[in-house]
Amino acid sequence: MPVGLRSALTLERPGARMGADRVALLAAVGRTGSISAAAREVGLSYKAAWDGVQAMNNIFASPLVSAAPGGRAGGGATLTPAGEKVIAAFTAIQEGLERVVASLDSQIDLDPGDILWSLMMKTSARNTYRATVTAVTESPVSAEVRMDIGGGQTLTSVITGQSAAGMGLAPGIEVFALVKSSFVILARGEELGALSVRNRLSGTVTGRTDGPVNSEIVLDLGGDKTLAATITRESAEALALAPGDSATALIKSSHVILALP
Repeated sequence: MPVGLRSALTLERPGARMGADRVALLAAVGRTGSISAAAREVGLSYKAAWDGVQAMNNIFASPLVSAAPGGRAGGGATLTPAGEKVIAAFTAIQEGLERVVASLDSQIDLDPGDILWSLMMKTSARNTYRATVTAVTESPVSAEVRMDIGGGQTLTSVITGQSAAGMGLAPGIEVFALVKSSFVILARGEELGALSVRNRLSGTVTGRTDGPVNSEIVLDLGGDKTLAATITRESAEALALAPGDSATALIKSSHVILALP
């Protein structure tokens, strides 16, 4: 059976990409005890592997990898019990789905890839968090949804009342909160005074990647959660943010998109 069909079967929820490549990275981390070594084993750059680990830790209720940044020279990394369970569950599901697809292929005159295309949904949002709704305040036009994303951090999203009703949002419901990195405003430190921006996520800078026009700043939010912000290179230089600095990410509530698992 083509490998592509197995990959198509791995995406189960909008906003949460968990395919064979990510599981292979997890398994490599478990074998090598290092993100840099795992990256070499699966053919990824160190940054791509580190970003993949951060993304997985963000979207799962419990982190899958416990890691200490060490750059290309390598930092220690170990799988958590949750990470080991994900690998085992993925392997079992993949084997079962491969049997199902093989059976379908022998019974119907269709490309199984067409049948399963809807499972290959992706999102361009750089930041995706698994969150639990803590409160919903409704009005005739809109609804304010407050969420706990873990690590002592919260997010608030304002969506239409129709969307909130259609999604059945209520305290205790799990959702995915998506924030494009270009929607994030950064400020140095944590004490910012009065601002109209509803969401303030405080953290520590763990990485900065400069390009000709833009820079990507990554914050450690605590609880193995991270946030990436894309700002102009000029702004990055003016803020002079470097690893170890405290910073606050400001996000308008209207810029937080919600999706159901």
